[in-house]
Amino acid sequence: MNVAALMPVKGFRNAKQRLSPLLGGAARELLAETMFRDVLRQVRLARGLSGTFVVTGDDKVAGIASSAGAEVIREHAENGETSAVDFARLELKQAGCEAVLIIPGDMPLVLAEDVEAVLAQVPVAAAAPYALLVPSHDKLGTNALLLAPPDVIGLRFGHDSFTYHMSQVAALGLPVRFVENEHLALDIDEPKDLERFIAYDYRGGESTRVAEELIAAQTGQGAGGL
Repeated sequence: MNVAALMPVKGFRNAKQRLSPLLGGAARELLAETMFRDVLRQVRLARGLSGTFVVTGDDKVAGIASSAGAEVIREHAENGETSAVDFARLELKQAGCEAVLIIPGDMPLVLAEDVEAVLAQVPVAAAAPYALLVPSHDKLGTNALLLAPPDVIGLRFGHDSFTYHMSQVAALGLPVRFVENEHLALDIDEPKDLERFIAYDYRGGESTRVAEELIAAQTGQGAGGL
């Protein structure tokens, strides 16, 4: 099965608003960019993908993606994650892509091996239609989806998206397939997520170091800092 990775990434300005109690605007922007760079690098290293695509309406994100060897699908305007993914997966399907693995750029624990582990869940003889979901640690979010064809189910990201996506799969009469992965399960939205991430002491990329330095600087400078 021809599987392309698809990463929806918004511009970094005003990113991660729910981290505001812990980090200022410039700090959140830097952290979002660093996480994207780390995740993109690991996705690019993963074996078994036919390509890596980043959908974005932001020039800086597009530049980073292109420099890293990913292909860019440009939105005319940023209208949210669901809209971006719907737009991109239609583009990929029209270009002949058989399946997509949707992976957000804010999961800094992700390794190439995690991506490969998800791909390995697809049986050798598997054919479309097919859907495999990876839930967040609280089972409320959907942190990755492997879909064949790319538009096999409707998507709705946000609160309790995992339940919604599972219901979409069941409504089509497809086998309910999901896989839990500790690294893919952690996306960074709230202070508790960032604290959990730092506790891993993961040194495979720059995100841990940057997060630690930003939090230390914020603590030292107070609310008027970063």
